Amino acid sequence: MPEPPRRARWEHRTEIPLAVASLAFLAAYAVRVLARGLPDAVLDLCLAVTLAAWALFAVDYAVRWRLSGQGLRFVRTHVLDTVVLLLPLLRPLRVVKLYEAVQRRHGRPRLVLHARVIVYAGLSALLLGFTGALAVYQQEHDVPGATIRTFGDAVWWTCATLSTVGYGDVVPVTSLGRLIAVAVMVVGLALLGAVTGTFASWLLQVFAREDDEGPPGS
Repeated sequence: MPEPPRRARWEHRTEIPLAVASLAFLAAYAVRVLARGLPDAVLDLCLAVTLAAWALFAVDYAVRWRLSGQGLRFVRTHVLDTVVLLLPLLRPLRVVKLYEAVQRRHGRPRLVLHARVIVYAGLSALLLGFTGALAVYQQEHDVPGATIRTFGDAVWWTCATLSTVGYGDVVPVTSLGRLIAVAVMVVGLALLGAVTGTFASWLLQVFAREDDEGPPGS
């Protein structure tokens, strides 16, 4: 089903502003989680930025829902958008689209499909790794029996989990921390599958072209 023109125009116009809001949301959240000894005014400002960005996300979701004309079917067919609205830490993934939006507006050619998938997966892994480390560190660092005591521990745990290695030397012990772990594992598997599948497809195309061309001198 093609997108309604008004909705497509709205998404085109808000793509870059929402990506910037996503970065502001992530930066403000990171300051609140990691910064120590900051004045209350700075922390309050960071909280205001996160809430303002979240409000923008909600408005964008509501407008796209209204312009779609699909009613409740919009929620069923846009599950990821709904999840991201409820879990705004995943919202910075919109930044992945920022590169292509800038390229299109400057009339520059986009990357080929295989390169785009790999670049997107790499950027997604970096963003999700950072947000996952922030979230699990916030939940774990000060609870009794926690093994994730520093942000460095959280980054190490996120890298091991995203790569599906899972050393098990540091693990979340809270219920919310384990829920975050499940999300990171699922995303890690999806990203790994996307990259390996795309690379395999590219290799098959290369080999197919070589077979079509035949050996030199034939």
